[in-house]
Amino acid sequence: MSGMENPCLSLAIARLTTGQDNFAIWVTKAPYPGGYGHHDSTWPESLTVTWLAWQEMFSLRGLPHVPLVHHATQSARLLPYEVSNSPTPETASYSSRIMQHLGISLWQWLFEGPIQNTLAQSRGIAQGQNKPLRVRLEIRDPEIIPLPWEIMQPMAGKQSISLSQQLLFSRTTSYVEPLMPRRNEQALNILLVLGQDTSSSTLPVGSLELEQEASALVDVLKVRAQPDANSNKFARSVACHVDTLLQPTPAELIQVLENNTYNVFFYAGHGIPAPDGGLLFLRADATINGTELAQVLVRAQVALCVFNACWGAQPDQAGSSTIPRSSLAEVLIHHGVPAVLGMRDSIADREALSFIQSFAQALALRMPIDQAVAVARQQLLTLYKFNQPAWTLPVLYMHPEFDGELIRSVEEGITELPSTPPSWVGGMPPVASLRSVEESDRQWQIRGGLMKVGRRPENDLVIQEQWVSQQHAEIIYRDAFADDEPRPMYFLRDFSRNGTLILRPEGWQKVRHQEVPLPSGSQLKFGSTHGQTLEFVIETTEMSR
Repeated sequence: MSGMENPCLSLAIARLTTGQDNFAIWVTKAPYPGGYGHHDSTWPESLTVTWLAWQEMFSLRGLPHVPLVHHATQSARLLPYEVSNSPTPETASYSSRIMQHLGISLWQWLFEGPIQNTLAQSRGIAQGQNKPLRVRLEIRDPEIIPLPWEIMQPMAGKQSISLSQQLLFSRTTSYVEPLMPRRNEQALNILLVLGQDTSSSTLPVGSLELEQEASALVDVLKVRAQPDANSNKFARSVACHVDTLLQPTPAELIQVLENNTYNVFFYAGHGIPAPDGGLLFLRADATINGTELAQVLVRAQVALCVFNACWGAQPDQAGSSTIPRSSLAEVLIHHGVPAVLGMRDSIADREALSFIQSFAQALALRMPIDQAVAVARQQLLTLYKFNQPAWTLPVLYMHPEFDGELIRSVEEGITELPSTPPSWVGGMPPVASLRSVEESDRQWQIRGGLMKVGRRPENDLVIQEQWVSQQHAEIIYRDAFADDEPRPMYFLRDFSRNGTLILRPEGWQKVRHQEVPLPSGSQLKFGSTHGQTLEFVIETTEMSR
């Protein structure tokens, strides 16, 4: 896991056996020890009525199953307006109200009681670290998976959860295989597979037409981020390589995946729900199901799968019952694929292309996958409006062990040597250490001119105190300048929520999100005056080159 990982709040929903409409909502992961709350809730009839109205207004092809329909009377399900292909201002206003009302109702039902308190505390922790908060939702009752949880919003005028870059929303599941060790990726390497476009077609698509479609998709995927006059985004973008497969057989698809290195698998074509993760129609005479595809994707270490196919995020039905853990997205995550993006319903070609283009641009800028989805979803909303379903269709599933990073950010990537190396390269920085003032026999040496301090086990100095941040501070040795001449010395760099205290002649001084010189003999406390006192000591006092 990344040392720069964002704080994460994971929630789970399951139906209780004590009643058909009774659910348990609890926290399965929180960014602080006291955040593991639990709440029992009854599904209200008013929420079912709103959900039925939402489906009648926005479902493009009709969902395979309507959950919780026993709640609503026929009269409650009637809509005040008939939906037409040319909506009037009256119907457009109604669709906006339905969209917003269902989003607020879902938020209020999920984030209630102790769950609401945990969310508030978790957001505060993330803000204190200047990071977004990951919010992952696991829905263990398959009947409520089809609901558009991505549209949840706390109140009118507030942003929906899946549009926010401060709350990075995704779905997840706990029924998973562990993640395999991942490669250190430095580019987007995409395998684009074009399958059959409809299940009813018995004739193959003309090769020229298919090649033109593939070429257009490659152009969309390979769009590079343009330089921004007000930022340094262009310098951070990565290369993008796309290989295409046009209506391959399963054997051809497997061979290409196993003989090449890809971090993104992109499928465009027809798909339907099925018990083993749905069926993808590669060609008229060949299909592959999610379970079969998962085996090769995991072996090939593909980190992200994107499906521009109907129902990729929908479970299958057996009669009137929903089959648990049967959607394509869930099955791939179960087998150990880190991230899967599918569609909740059918999506128009122009909408899909707009989303894919924005998504690829965001990934090229090294954004985490969940943040890139939020950016691309914002693009859909801007182009096709809040009261249209386009922005609600993409559904992102993330493996619970995955940090979301397809390509590591510049801050975490491999650091290149500068053209003018620091003055101590070729020699060694002076030996320094941190010592406990209370227990003189406890000492931690600073090796290689860098020590990382925090609660995470991968830090050089691990301090298990509740006021210490996961990645709290660094002590680093490098050049300073005096009279335009380099002068090597040690510095303290603080990244924490509560700051680092340094003893000055006038008393303890707090340093927070700053870098300050650290002379030998400085006494430090990390996070609180109640913390242990450590003394920074340079063993070799000679600081000349």
